[in-house]
Amino acid sequence: MTPATATRRRLWDRFRFARQGLSDRLPRLPSVAYLFISPFFVLFGLFLLFPILYTVYLSFFEYQGVSFDSLLWIDLGPILIDVPRVAELEFVGLGNYARILNDGLFWDAMYNTTYILAIQVPIMIGLALALALALNASFVRFKGVFRTAIALPVSANIVAYSTIFLLLFNEFGLINSLLVALGLEEIQWFRSAFWARNTIIAAVTWRWTGYNMIILLAGLQNIPQQLYEAAEIDGASRWQKFRYVTVPQLKPVLLFVVVLSTIGTFKLFAEPYVITGGGPSNATITIVQYIYKEAFDSWNLGYASALTVVFVTIVSAISIVQVRIGGED
Repeated sequence: MTPATATRRRLWDRFRFARQGLSDRLPRLPSVAYLFISPFFVLFGLFLLFPILYTVYLSFFEYQGVSFDSLLWIDLGPILIDVPRVAELEFVGLGNYARILNDGLFWDAMYNTTYILAIQVPIMIGLALALALALNASFVRFKGVFRTAIALPVSANIVAYSTIFLLLFNEFGLINSLLVALGLEEIQWFRSAFWARNTIIAAVTWRWTGYNMIILLAGLQNIPQQLYEAAEIDGASRWQKFRYVTVPQLKPVLLFVVVLSTIGTFKLFAEPYVITGGGPSNATITIVQYIYKEAFDSWNLGYASALTVVFVTIVSAISIVQVRIGGED
């Protein structure tokens, strides 16, 4: 053994003994492990569990958020300072939930959200799957360019791209100009309930198709090629390989995309808020937009909390049904 090797071994032995000594001095209690992971539980309780429980708690109260009485009122002529008091909680039991049953605007919002969901999600996932299959083909060149171009809309700012759709589809926008140039009649995109809803569907589909395509493409690339080779040996056609190899192997990824898209569509807010403002005549108001209006326009925080509880329950139930139908995979 050389002197250098002996020196390194002595240093390593000292480090090992020191580490062992530190380990022996630490208390051998299960609480030590929980101490290290306690920051997660503190943050989870503070920023997730507490808001959920407080929302459920508020849903049983009539709470306006602010009172009509002023805490501070100063009139300086051109400047008026009016700071309202915080409103008091008034227990109403299940009153807010009973109010939802007779709230026509809530059911309109549910209808609009369900309409957008039922049309937009199948179209978007169908387009995403077709694009993923095309970009997964071996003969396609410049795949990186196409993937980047198709997935790029998801990085666009929601308000910015909604504003662009607003400019494109307004009465004097580019779309109507093209229709007139082709000899067709203008379409009142934002004055017709049918066209307003479908404009929202077009905007959401444009933004999220590329995102879902990337997820499906990753799933396609994880399918073992041996399965396709075995199918070719058995004389399977392209459709049979898609039907009996691609679809079963891609099933967990498809289920993930469907559940994610369903939840995302239920949470739809920015597009109808910017493009149509919920109009015409509340034809495009979504459930999240309605909750926002009740909470921050009307300051009905108790009723908005009840709406939120009902909304989360509905979305959770639909997600569970989708997972059960899709299978445990």
